[in-house]
Amino acid sequence: MKKISLCLILFCGIIKISAQNDSIYIGAKLSPDRKTFEVNQEIVYYNHSDKDLNTVKLLNWVSAYNRRGTSLVYRKLEDRNNDLHFAKNDELGKLLELNIKNSENQEIPVNMITDENLFIPLKNALKPGESITLQLQYRMQLPDKKFTGYGTSAQNIALKYFFIVPDRFDPDNISQRNYHDIEEPVSFNTFWTINFDIPVNTFIEGNLPQIQMNSFKGYLDSDPEFTISSYTSPIIKVNVDGTDTEIKFGYNLKPDEKQNLEFYLPLHLKFLKEKIGSLPKSLFISDKFRAKEDFFGNNDITFWKFRFHLFTDAEKTDLDYFGIITKKILDENIIADKQKDHWFKNGLKSYLEIQYLKKFYKDTKLLGTLPESKIFGIKPLKFFHASKVKLLDRYGLAYQYIMLQNLDQKIDEDFGVLSNFNDMAISSFETGSLFNYSADKMGDQTFNDLIKNYVSQNTGKRIDPDDFLKDLAQKEKTTNYLSQFFKQKNRVNFKLKRITKENDSLQIKIAKNTDAPIPVKLETQTRDGEKKAYWIETEENERSKDFSLPASDNIYKITLNSGYIFPESSYRDNFLYAKGIFSNTKKLKLKLIKDIPNPEYNEIYISPRVRFNNTYDKFLLGVNLKNQSFFDQKFLYSFTPTYSTGTGKLTGSGAVSYSFLPAESVIRSLTFGVSGSYFHYDYDLAYRKASAFSTLSFRKNPRSTVSRSIGFSYNYFERDLSPKMIANDDYKKYNLWGLGYSYSDSQMIHEKSLSLSTQGMEDFNKITAEGFYRWEFAPKQKLSVRLFAGYFLRNDTRNNLFNYGISRVSNYTFSYNLLGESASSGLLSQQFILADGGFKSFLPGSVNHWITSVNVDSSIWKIFHVYADGGIYKNKDFPTKFIWDSGIKVRIIPDFLEVYFPIQSSLGFEPSFKDYAKRIRYTLVLNLGSIINAARRGWY
Repeated sequence: MKKISLCLILFCGIIKISAQNDSIYIGAKLSPDRKTFEVNQEIVYYNHSDKDLNTVKLLNWVSAYNRRGTSLVYRKLEDRNNDLHFAKNDELGKLLELNIKNSENQEIPVNMITDENLFIPLKNALKPGESITLQLQYRMQLPDKKFTGYGTSAQNIALKYFFIVPDRFDPDNISQRNYHDIEEPVSFNTFWTINFDIPVNTFIEGNLPQIQMNSFKGYLDSDPEFTISSYTSPIIKVNVDGTDTEIKFGYNLKPDEKQNLEFYLPLHLKFLKEKIGSLPKSLFISDKFRAKEDFFGNNDITFWKFRFHLFTDAEKTDLDYFGIITKKILDENIIADKQKDHWFKNGLKSYLEIQYLKKFYKDTKLLGTLPESKIFGIKPLKFFHASKVKLLDRYGLAYQYIMLQNLDQKIDEDFGVLSNFNDMAISSFETGSLFNYSADKMGDQTFNDLIKNYVSQNTGKRIDPDDFLKDLAQKEKTTNYLSQFFKQKNRVNFKLKRITKENDSLQIKIAKNTDAPIPVKLETQTRDGEKKAYWIETEENERSKDFSLPASDNIYKITLNSGYIFPESSYRDNFLYAKGIFSNTKKLKLKLIKDIPNPEYNEIYISPRVRFNNTYDKFLLGVNLKNQSFFDQKFLYSFTPTYSTGTGKLTGSGAVSYSFLPAESVIRSLTFGVSGSYFHYDYDLAYRKASAFSTLSFRKNPRSTVSRSIGFSYNYFERDLSPKMIANDDYKKYNLWGLGYSYSDSQMIHEKSLSLSTQGMEDFNKITAEGFYRWEFAPKQKLSVRLFAGYFLRNDTRNNLFNYGISRVSNYTFSYNLLGESASSGLLSQQFILADGGFKSFLPGSVNHWITSVNVDSSIWKIFHVYADGGIYKNKDFPTKFIWDSGIKVRIIPDFLEVYFPIQSSLGFEPSFKDYAKRIRYTLVLNLGSIINAARRGWY
């Protein structure tokens, strides 16, 4: 009797728990044109909170596509994608009709069906544990698939996040949650029944169990997704240790790709089962999921007509699909709020990738087989350290790259504000490296068992990753630091201070710059390559540690955290030699071309330089010596001695700077530096410039396009003067100081900038303001407006050298890249620099009192623009004067090579002038850094 009662109690408990799960029925009919769905839907929603509910929030995320100004549109613009902003009406997604009734068949009013969050008022308060049934009828227009990878296209339809559903991650039903295309889950513990009515000769596949043709039913701890196409989706069935797993693909597989998958998928699933435990019965891989979760950095490199292979097709399939399958299994097994807990699943994915690479790609290089490629019988990449970097090193290198720019973010930052690069480098790679570091210390199997237990204990429940960190700390006390480590940006640095021999032992002194009790891995190596590893534990508030090793081990080199296994701020002090002339010092290495830095050496890059400076120096032939690699550094130096082919003299430039990069501050960087240069500004006339400068850049959100900075400089100039200049008492020596503030916002549609500055010397002081606005009013069609104002607070100068320019700038600071610095005629004199007044026509004179001007430029057709400039200026002892010009601009290479054809101006109708060809202006910007910065926008 007791057994019967116990079974009855358990059965009732199970029934009660099951009854607390939401259930959603959907009947969806697709229109013949594959653009709209008619939906009949029933939602049984339970109050999962601990208080009464008066409203229920439903997510209407198809409305994220319905107009400009939505959160989705703004996020796409941050990613440098304006397709949705300029979408046509028939490409948008929207809710066309909506009718909602309660269980009593009473209609519930809905104010705005264009809102992404629909707050449905309830007739009676819904108490905790109670449920309500809502009947929905609606018609929606699907967006074009090109915007997010979900929607309709000529090839297929991808469905996800379009049906109206409750937000299970907001049990209180009070917070707004908008769609940002970041694959954040909104549903779990939900029973779904979905019946589709689709046109004939179309097929549908998804992540729900299919009970009959076009009908699906079952529980999901993730969001339902489907692909509708004109072909049947490929399926691969895998049996691992007696457990069947069906992998369904929402896209076609090439024959060789499918053959490779049939070989690799069993290896992947077996490996993952050993690491994390159970496997799901089925997996659905959409085309979008494949593109998002594949292996970064294994694609072929295409240059012009050449294609260079890094990995074989089989290796690429192996690497890509291991990451894809891993993330899909984690998504199916772990319920987590992506906004707050993204790092847990992303970190586990990277950890499992690292473990997989250790087993199957331990010695594989980051560049694959590319370094073996020959050009004229030689392998040029073999000269680079990049050719020796291992594939496993990518996790630490990605963190180093972004951290050294101080653009990294803390691991537990909300996902919505992570930059695209930090999504990979921080949320995934840094977290995965820390998990791997912990596993290495405590033992891989122990760490894997901890993952298995945690996942199995939280099946069907929303996780709190902090609980995992607590379990980890209980299992291995040296991981206690992680909980705090994830909550802040870190600049941990271990340093090998020195190695001393005492009697029969080597005394090794290690320092760290943090009070956190973080262990460090020490590795010794003999001249024969024999390696031994030791884990050294540190205590809280212990900043130095002494460690002893037998001298009889014949140790030649000692390394800390070899292979970038821990996210340190610098690896340059992690290497020391115990023997030889370089004992207790770093070796010096000279390199020809910029490379991935090798932290074992002090590297100096020596590279030949050939560039055209101006018509006086002509080509400069020289060599550049610097310490800057592909990664930024705090201390930088660069010296470039050159030979001027135009003068036959030695010229050159040099600079030294140091940057402070506080991790947690309103300041992103504070840089101090000095520089100097010696070149020619006219025939047989040289200038010497020496500068001291400081720049303060404010902290920026890495997703934001806004940057702000303050700069100060002090400059000394000395010029050679011609006899005429001497007779006119021109300036031979002068000192300038400057202070300025700059603001820029390089967003796609509304680009703007503002600068305020003041400059002075013993003879003058002036203040300058410049504002710029560029509006993209249609795809690749822009209107720009520039405002300029300059005013001399004091002007006692002897000539017009320091005056504001109207159509030509006075380059007295030698900061503009003018090809003909002192040219007054000829092609070089026609170069245009957008500065000061910014007039394109050759309007005579300069300004010694004040000037205001406006420069307008607008697209008209393809590369052709119209421009107009207008302004007012006043010179001392002269009346105020108004000037203007207009014309046609041809943007051959936008922002880098542009040609101006003046039409009408204060001078008259300029094409009628005999010397019209001499009035045509051009801009030429030869700055590779500007091109690189423009190309990487949207990453960080």
